[in-house]
Amino acid sequence: MESRPLRYFVAVAEELNFARAAERLGISPPPLSRAIRRLEAELGVPLFERTTHRVTRTPAGDVLLAEARVALDALEAAGRRARRAAEGPKLVLAVKADGDAGLLEPILARYAAEPGAVPVAVRLCGWQEQPRLLRGGEADVALVHAPFDGTGLDTETLAAEARVAVLAADHPLAGRDRLELADLGLDADRVQGYVDEARRGHDDLAQVLTAVSLGKVVTLLPASVSARYPRPGVAYRPVLDAPPVVLSLAWPSQSRSTATAALVRAATEVAETTRTAT
Repeated sequence: MESRPLRYFVAVAEELNFARAAERLGISPPPLSRAIRRLEAELGVPLFERTTHRVTRTPAGDVLLAEARVALDALEAAGRRARRAAEGPKLVLAVKADGDAGLLEPILARYAAEPGAVPVAVRLCGWQEQPRLLRGGEADVALVHAPFDGTGLDTETLAAEARVAVLAADHPLAGRDRLELADLGLDADRVQGYVDEARRGHDDLAQVLTAVSLGKVVTLLPASVSARYPRPGVAYRPVLDAPPVVLSLAWPSQSRSTATAALVRAATEVAETTRTAT
């Protein structure tokens, strides 16, 4: 199966309108319709139900849409990796700023000692952007906090950190030495939604902490943040029953790069050493 019919199919499957899909693709509707019918004939199943008023996907169309997106993304990623390879050996490591649990520098140092290590470019990115960069061929490996979309990725858990509540220094709960989720009106199932809501509208950790100090936000963060970012207007308090923050290393499942494998090995060794030391 060629990529062009898949691209045509995805456009129709997303637009559910042949005219709009044709406009999006820069072609006219008749050849688009013929291409879809050829694809249906090749697969031996109908992909769309068509009436004079609407177009809907069949169950087979739903399945193909999910698979086609993955396949097309993989093709684009392969092209990006090939172009990057032409620039010379290099690994791109994606990480959210301040989202490495203090492991980034030790991992890079340990990897640099590996025979045949190649230069590593650290790409700083936004919240949960790492999986997209990996699948899109823009990064080779990433440090990422759970939960995340691991489709097409292999992962290795590096650390599980306790959480702390992050409050304005004058917040009533800041006067206590330790807290429980119930003090914040939470239970374990609601923690991730609570954290996501606090991040909304903020681009980075500095903005979140500023909002906290102004009394606009209360949130939960990894305990390592409290040691690395003390602020006069912010109080960090342990939350005894909060689920841990899990930090993983992720890389594309199809990767056969020996450099990536060496970095994964270095990261797991650093994580094990860190766990043993604590």
